[in-house]
Formats: sequence, structure tokens, C-alpha cells
Amino acid sequence: MVIAFIPVRGGSKSIPLKNIRPLCGKPLVCWCIEALELSKKVDCIVVATDSEEIASVVQERGYARTQIYHRLPENAGDTSSTESVMLEYIAQSSLSRDDVFMLVQATSPLTETTHFDAALEKYFQGGFDSMLSCVRMYRFLWSAEGKSKNYDYRQRPRRQEFQGELMENGALYINTVGNIIDCGNRLSGRIGIFEMPEYTATEIDEPDDWKVMEFLMHKYRCHKSSKSIKLFLSDVDGVLTDAGMYYSEFGDELKKFNTRDGMGFNLLHQSGIKTGIVTTEVTKLVERRAEKLKIDFLEQGKRDGGKLAAACAICEKLGIGLDEVAYIGDDVNCYDLLSAVGWAACPADAVEKISSIPGIVHLKHRGGEGAVREFIDIILS
Repeated sequence: MVIAFIPVRGGSKSIPLKNIRPLCGKPLVCWCIEALELSKKVDCIVVATDSEEIASVVQERGYARTQIYHRLPENAGDTSSTESVMLEYIAQSSLSRDDVFMLVQATSPLTETTHFDAALEKYFQGGFDSMLSCVRMYRFLWSAEGKSKNYDYRQRPRRQEFQGELMENGALYINTVGNIIDCGNRLSGRIGIFEMPEYTATEIDEPDDWKVMEFLMHKYRCHKSSKSIKLFLSDVDGVLTDAGMYYSEFGDELKKFNTRDGMGFNLLHQSGIKTGIVTTEVTKLVERRAEKLKIDFLEQGKRDGGKLAAACAICEKLGIGLDEVAYIGDDVNCYDLLSAVGWAACPADAVEKISSIPGIVHLKHRGGEGAVREFIDIILS
């Protein structure tokens, strides 16, 4: 069995509750959780925390293989070591000595499923007792005594001639439960190196790190497909509206739309991205709104799987794939389409089944209150 273990404290001083602070649309810790949930090599994901607030944020997303471990206060202080909570959990659990224990750092959200899988594959191939992730650092190092440590300053090498140094990036550590018990350490015996891309060297510790990480996440992870998005689709009720049903005294049905969302569609058109609305209901009101927004494709009366079929038909007309589509939805009838597109997002008040879709962008705004505009701004950023 492979256990992925994510220790997260609630008492961070530099960035309060940083582990659940939203990063690019979702709580920080959820980036690693969702990457692990997608891994076929990981059997169980354990989030070890002393914070009920962190536990609640994780549990409300309904992850399939993720569980909460409530760590003891004495192993959650400012001076507590990660090893202390690892050993605490192992002592409280019925694990085999041969079980593989992968320590994962929540403050390294650039770590993707492919990284976890590749590291475990290398470990399973044998030859190592334990393993850690590193990045290759192309920096010249000096001692405090003024001596060059990793190069000859009299023959300064060019970057392409320099082997560089391997630097621990903290993303992951792999060992067996038995080795951790015997040595009291995340690493032991013959140690293997899993080399990760240079951009994964950044970890979040200070407020400035957060700003750097947001840039890197936009570039390398959460918005990989933004440059290839050719079609933007949106649901209506609960997304473009607040899901409320308003009626006049004459029985006329009314809906409240957000003007900032409307400007967002205009910005998409200016960027050359096609737009569409895919909705369950059939109303003249939505038809008129679509005309005003100059929506390219309006598909009404599409229930459940019909939304996915409608999107596929639009893609066929445009000669694009679903991986080039961005879609925002909020309820169960959006599930199939949200699970299939290249980029999915949901408003802050989406139902649990939707908000728990792995990789979905959790927006700060509620439906009808600017959620669509927020998603569009992320895409265009």
C-alpha cells in the first residue's frame, strides 16, 4: 500500500492559515490533494492537521481517497518536527512495515500527478531505500571564508558547461514505514534522487513567496491550457444568475444577470475566443441575453449528458477538441461536461459534487455575482 501523507498546521505565523488560503482559485492544500487523487499509484491520502477549519475545508470537498488525521497539539507547535507527526500517525495506524510512505509538502503546489507517479515508479524499480525530490540549481556557491565551493572561479564555466548542484525542493520524500520507525527519519539507507523541473524549486513560506508562486502556477500548472482555449462555455442558472427565480405580479419570469460578466464576454470576443451558453432551460429571456452579449452558440434544453453532447457538436463545427474548451457550471447536470473539458470552473456556491471534481477551479465569487467574469479574467491573464 502507498500512503501519501500531507502534514498541515493551522498555526502558520508568516501567512495565517496559509494551507487553506486560496491560490489560483482553490485552497493551497487542495492542489496536492487533487494531484494525488488522480494518481493510480497512491492508495490513501492522509491530511494530518490540528486545525478544525483546515479539516472542514478538506472534508467538504468529498475527496474519494483522502482522510483527515487529527494530530496531537504537542506535535503541531512552531518547534515540532515533521518526523514527530509522521511517527505519531504511524504509531496510531495499523500499517505494515513494508507499506510505502510518501511525505508530501502542501506548500509545493507545483507538484503534479505526473511527478508523484514518476517518483514512485523510480522507487518501485528498486535500488533505493528512500528517495527525495530535488531540482538542479545552476548557481555558484561560496563559503563565508571566501572560497568557491562548486566551481573554479579562475575558469568560470558557461551555464551549458556547468553540471549544477541538486537542491532539495521539499516536494516529496518516499520511504517504507519500517525504515521510518527504525531510523526516526523521512530518509534512510541508500537515498535516491528524483529530479524535478527547475521551476518547482519555489516553496511558500513568506508572503513574497505567495506572489511568486501565483505567477508560476499561472505559467506552469493551473493555466497550462489557457493559450489554447478556443471556446468558452457557461451555464446560466446559478452561474450567470444567482439561481433565484423571480416573478412579476403578472407571472413574468425574471432573472438577474451581472453586467461585469457581460463585459467578460466582450473581452473574450476581443481575444478571438468563441463563446457559448449551454443550459437546461428554454426561455426567451436567455435568448435575448445571449443576443445582447453576441454569444456565438446558444444551446437551450440540454439536460444532463445533453450538455456534453451539445459541446461536442460545437467543437466539431469549430474543428477543436474538448481540451480546448473552458466551461463553468454549478450543479449536477454540469458534471459530465465539466469533467471532460480542458479547463473547468465552478462558482463559490456550487454543489458539492461539482466542487469536488479533481482539478476544477474554485472561484471566489458566487453565481450571478461575478463568478463568470472572475473565470474569464483568469483565462485572459
